[in-house]
Amino acid sequence: MTINVRPGNERGHANHGWLDSYHTFSFAHYHDPAHMGYRTLRVINDDIIQPQSGFDTHGHRDMEIVTYVVSGMLTHQDSTGGKGTLQRGDVQSMSAGTGIRHSEWNASETEACRLLQIWILPERPDLPRSYQQRQFAEAEKRDQLRLIAAPGGLDGALPIQQDALIYASILGAGKTVTHSPKPGRGTWVQVVDGQISVNGQSLVAGDGASIELAESIVIQAKGDSDFLLFDLI
Repeated sequence: MTINVRPGNERGHANHGWLDSYHTFSFAHYHDPAHMGYRTLRVINDDIIQPQSGFDTHGHRDMEIVTYVVSGMLTHQDSTGGKGTLQRGDVQSMSAGTGIRHSEWNASETEACRLLQIWILPERPDLPRSYQQRQFAEAEKRDQLRLIAAPGGLDGALPIQQDALIYASILGAGKTVTHSPKPGRGTWVQVVDGQISVNGQSLVAGDGASIELAESIVIQAKGDSDFLLFDLI
């Protein structure tokens, strides 16, 4: 088994005033050949959007985009007709496929919005476009792994067009969850808040880690902790 840690304090960082963003992997003007993604996971951006600010309408194609809202509220609108307002616990998945245009906006006058923006490479180019969103209550994630995105919308997760499984969990202090990836697959763990150990390796908020050749991955919280787990081909 090998664990490679990506320390949160070594991520790329861009502060545009209205947007404060940390990049786990190369993104936009931040380019690091040593951190171009992990397997089919291409982007994890930890974004804070200030009130009355956001991303104006812009385009994507050939990417599976998942948004995990940590706090505040986010309004979405896209060229498929998809629209909605997301808050803590809400997750959206968008298949950019043949091409999609969308905007993301924090309409609050007082509260910043924090989210994780995730990009997964699609199984092939020019797939159909789509948009979905769903609320995953804290109770669904409390002290367990809750599947939030998966091919075909497995187990009530949001559908994505790639053989990737994304789990969310909120662990109380001392609580443990276990994940057993199938042979040949890799795992990435991203800490949203708190502090956890992954097979004995300590990780704090902002840290990520890839885990290879592990029959079993044991995650224990050292305090109330929020994290995502990616099971990837």
